[in-house]
Amino acid sequence: MNSNFIAPCGVDCVNCDFFYQNCTPAFLERMATAAGKTPSELVCKGCREQGGCPLTGTCDTLACIRQQGKDFCYECDRFPCERLLPAKDKADKLPHNLKVYNLCRIKAVGLSRFIEEAKGIRDRYFNGSMIIGKGPQLPDDM
Repeated sequence: MNSNFIAPCGVDCVNCDFFYQNCTPAFLERMATAAGKTPSELVCKGCREQGGCPLTGTCDTLACIRQQGKDFCYECDRFPCERLLPAKDKADKLPHNLKVYNLCRIKAVGLSRFIEEAKGIRDRYFNGSMIIGKGPQLPDDM
């Protein structure tokens, strides 16, 4: 995986359904209808390459990090700022609540190791059962 496919905010673009290697024509058609866009407008190659999210066309977090000349939000003096605040809204569908955790992992273990871990982290978030004191556990962990 290319390191450009990890967003400055910590989202692992390469594991996203909109990422160009993951998109299926059926998914793009369904999402394009819902978003009022064409399927080709929704294919994403990562915010660093495209300059933002294909759904919105922009990203204030990306603009901020570029203005500061940083690679990741954890390098900023204001980390974590309000842009990284988790929200309950759409938490079951979007990986945005993982951003701060991902950034902390990148800082702790480096980008290469994080890239190896990213799919498993996302899998635990979306498919794990929360066990207090253990975090999200997959059936094989229990």
